[in-house]
Amino acid sequence: MGICGYFTVSWKCLVVLSFRLLFLVPAGLPVHSQGESQTDSKVMDNITVRQGENVFLRCAQGDIVTHTAWLNRSSILYAGEDKWSVDPRVSLVTLNQEEFTIKIEDVDMTDEGPYICAVQTSSRPRTTSVHILVQVPPTIINLSKDIVVNEGSNVTLMCQASGKPEPSLTWKLLSPSVDLVSEDEYLDIPSISRQRAGTYECTAINDIATDVQTVEITVNYAPSVSEGRDVGVTLGQRGVLECEVDAVPKADFEWYRDERRIFNGLDGMEIEDAGQLSKLTFLNISEADYGNYTCIAINKLGSSNASFVLYVQDGNSGSMGTHVHTYTCLLLVTLLPFLLRF
Repeated sequence: MGICGYFTVSWKCLVVLSFRLLFLVPAGLPVHSQGESQTDSKVMDNITVRQGENVFLRCAQGDIVTHTAWLNRSSILYAGEDKWSVDPRVSLVTLNQEEFTIKIEDVDMTDEGPYICAVQTSSRPRTTSVHILVQVPPTIINLSKDIVVNEGSNVTLMCQASGKPEPSLTWKLLSPSVDLVSEDEYLDIPSISRQRAGTYECTAINDIATDVQTVEITVNYAPSVSEGRDVGVTLGQRGVLECEVDAVPKADFEWYRDERRIFNGLDGMEIEDAGQLSKLTFLNISEADYGNYTCIAINKLGSSNASFVLYVQDGNSGSMGTHVHTYTCLLLVTLLPFLLRF
């Protein structure tokens, strides 16, 4: 059905055609037609709706209304009971002498803009305009990937988000937890240290909701071996030397006796590596086991070492002390009567 076919007289047809030539103006301002001098216009408050919600557009009618239509920009959505829009989300809710209401379901950004209710009365046409504002929750659309860098490198993280109103962005380091790091989409970390490694959180927030995503920064650095601790072991007993290292990536361990490398399972010795710790275990200490040992930790960024001394611990030293103490006590008991005579 054509526009003029619906409005059966020519001057009514001209009114509808004039509505199709409406000037679009910013939200909150009146929307006028070319026939402004012959048309009563009313502007309603803006309708603010969140993306995904439904919105109802209501227009007052009256006993003298002969024809009515809802328009979006220059497109007719409904002309009376006849639906012109091909959008399945648009439907008629109420059409009677009091009101003309349509519904738009699952509102999206494309639905934002001016809407016109055009009413033809027996005397003159009138229009009611309303502007739909669509609010969109924030969505982080561009985020830096997890990265691995060497200590001392310059690092820049990026976080970009969409939403309406425009979301604000903040960066902070979660582990270890620190105060706010940045209030910008870019986070610059010059000459990064191992203490700044961890999980970084980007938060996008507006009046509607919040979106949060994280980036992991791994900082590589050369090994640093803790100072070696000398160990005394009794002949024939079990002994253990422990080597602890701090390194990223994980370090490989090597054990040496003087200049000779020690291998696991040989000469009664076992090597056990567990993360940042390596243990050299002597199952049954012999005279030949006493001496100097070196632990070396190696990764792709460097190496570090520590020296240990495995020395003889006299197994009888404890019992000797007991014997001396007992002998002293007996001597005092024996001499006590003689001392009391004086």
